[in-house]
Amino acid sequence: MPKKILTVDDSNSIRQMVSFTLKSAGYEVAEAPDGNAGLQKAQSDRFDLILTDQNMPGMDGLTLIRHLRKLPSYGATPILMLTTESSDEMKSLGRAAGATGWLVKPFDPQKLLDVVKRLVG
Repeated sequence: MPKKILTVDDSNSIRQMVSFTLKSAGYEVAEAPDGNAGLQKAQSDRFDLILTDQNMPGMDGLTLIRHLRKLPSYGATPILMLTTESSDEMKSLGRAAGATGWLVKPFDPQKLLDVVKRLVG
């Protein structure tokens, strides 16, 4: 059974690129346009990995991660930040919130697949 991945990003083109990259490698992908929608999807389904942007309307990525980490089903689920933010300060805030890793946009599709494969197989 394919691993299920949720990608949360307010950029339609980024969501499409991430989905295309992951689906072509055999993963099942769901998309959400912001943190609120991402949290709802995560609560109504079960994902093996979550990719989230930081800067989104409504609920940003760090807030989404904090909410997810409070849910028993996502306490140990890998959550990756995929964002233009690359400062050490943001990365340390990400780690404190519970992010598993950090990828900077624009992303390299092969690097994304390598990281995902390492985390969920």
